Formats: sequence, C-alpha cells, structure tokens
Amino acid sequence: MGSFTMDDAFVQAPEHRPKATVVEASGVPVIDLSPLLAGDGVDALAPEVGAACREWGFLVVVGHGVPAETVARASEAQRAFFALPAERKAAVRRVEASPLGYYEAEHTKNVRDWKEVFDFAPHELPPDAVADGELVLVNRWPDEPPGFREAMEEYGRAMEQLAFKLLELIARSLNLRPDRFHGFFKDQTTFVRLNHYPPCPNPDLALGVGRHKDSGALTILYQDDVGGLDVLRRSDGDWVRVNPVPNSFVVNLGDITQVWSNDRYESPEHRASVNSEKERFSVGYFFNPATDTMVEPLEELVSEESPARYNAYNVGDFYNTRKHSNFKKLDVENLQIAHFRKSLV
Repeated sequence: MGSFTMDDAFVQAPEHRPKATVVEASGVPVIDLSPLLAGDGVDALAPEVGAACREWGFLVVVGHGVPAETVARASEAQRAFFALPAERKAAVRRVEASPLGYYEAEHTKNVRDWKEVFDFAPHELPPDAVADGELVLVNRWPDEPPGFREAMEEYGRAMEQLAFKLLELIARSLNLRPDRFHGFFKDQTTFVRLNHYPPCPNPDLALGVGRHKDSGALTILYQDDVGGLDVLRRSDGDWVRVNPVPNSFVVNLGDITQVWSNDRYESPEHRASVNSEKERFSVGYFFNPATDTMVEPLEELVSEESPARYNAYNVGDFYNTRKHSNFKKLDVENLQIAHFRKSLV
C-alpha cells in the first residue's frame, strides 16, 4: 500500500472534501447489552435501541459478550496480512467474477478510496449452489500469515451471534416478534471486510471511503483507536466524528432495514476520513440476507395511514447490479434504494 501515489482518481469533488477539523459527535447513544446477555433487561433495552435507530440510525454497543481475545486475534492477523509485500497480497486479489479476497482499487460514488481491503464470507455460496448469474461467494484465503483464516472464521462466528441479538432488539423496538427478521438470513450473503487506511499525503482531498449508506441490513464495525469514522448529522447536515470507545462496536442500520421499517428508521450516511500521520484499521461485518429475498416494507408496518413507501426489490439482482462499480468508474449513479421509492401523492 506504500506504493499508492496521490492522483486525480482519489480527489473528492470540492463539496465532498473533508474539513481540516471534524467536531466530535455529541450524544451518540452508547448502549450496554450486558442485561440482554444475562437474560433480563430486554424490555428496557428495546426502547433505547429504538430511540437510537430513529434519531441516529446507529449506536455504539458495549457489554456485547464478544470475547476480547477473539477481537485481538482478528486484529493481529489483519495487521499482519496488510503488512505483507504487495505481490503476496495480490496472490488473493479478487476479480469481478469472484468478489472476495484482497483489493486496493475500490471506488465509492465513482471516486477511488484511499484504502486496501480483504473480504471474506462466513457462509460461502459456491457456483454449484446458486443459479446462473446469481451472486457467488467463494473465499480466497491467503497462505500467510499463519492462523489468519482461523482467526477470521472465529471472528465471523462471534459477529453472527451478536448480529442476531441486535436483530431481536430492533424487531422488539418496532413491536414485532423477536425472531421476525431471522428467516431472511437462513442463506446469508453476509461478508466481513478488513480495512486498512494508510497515511495519506493529502487528507484534505481524499477519503478512506467516500460518503455512502450501507446497502445491507445491519453493519457491525470494530475500529482501532486512531479514529476516522464520520457520520452526517441529521439535525444540521454537518459531518461529525464518532470517536472510538474502548471494547465497543459501532452498529449502523443498512438500507434493507430502512425499507423493512417503512422509513420508521433510516440508514445513516457515513464516510471514513484519513490522516497524514497514522494508519488506521477497522473491521466491518455486513449482515445481509439471502439472494432470493424480496425486500419490501414489512406487512405489520404498513397500513392505510402508513402505506408502503417502497416497491419490492430482489437482493441478488440488487447486488449484481451494484458490484460493477467496485471495479470501475461508472457514468451513472450507483443503484440505491431511492430508485425503489414509491411516489406517494
């Protein structure tokens, strides 16, 4: 990654360039999940989660039950992998037909990101398990560093357990039965992304990841102590920094949950800033449903007073359309849930 050279491909449009200083987000909801793990306190936690989802679209969770050793092993393996020479990382470089593995040329909103990533799927979808043209998820594990695969698989299992707990709280907060969302995840398209953001010579021009909303159902983010996660504050449209909280995860709603909730909850727009002095690492767990899922507002949340605000769309078709923008700059806007919004007049 040290071979990256600043050029026009990384330069954000003037209106999207980060300011020299980004203020810390105040009032970010930090929710302790330990009562849930102890088997009580669910009735109190659900309203807290609901308020966070309505007001912010994300929350920070502590007391989540994920072993510190699991996070530490994954973090150590992540750093060791990205420290490898470029040619060794390139041995597991992803290609358009197989979108998992290492990649260093991703685009967000048609601008190249100042980052390198490694993606893997906790549940693979090999070619013989899907229909022609559907999403294929086959992991490309590197031979080094030692123990890399085992550390990541352990991390993925821990994240899945946490994700289902969070889904139950979100369901309860919407007055749905706790397992209302579970059936959508029987055959997941979930993936984990290891992010490495090297120091950038022009952090005033580039971003680690440009502004975007996550297209899946739920994202669970681990970030190191460097900081760089910015969220667009709804009250005034300013970017604010979500500073790292020790032993926590940032949980943000994805577009699918926004549609399921019929806009009761909204996925937050966010980005990753970079700096000129320190490298930054994060790990995103993107909890996504099966490819054959038809995403639409849940019937329990639709009524004559609150009609469905979205037309149904297919998860597999959606991702097959969007994945092309990860490999090349497009001449049109990437597919968004806004394209499925109904005109209610």
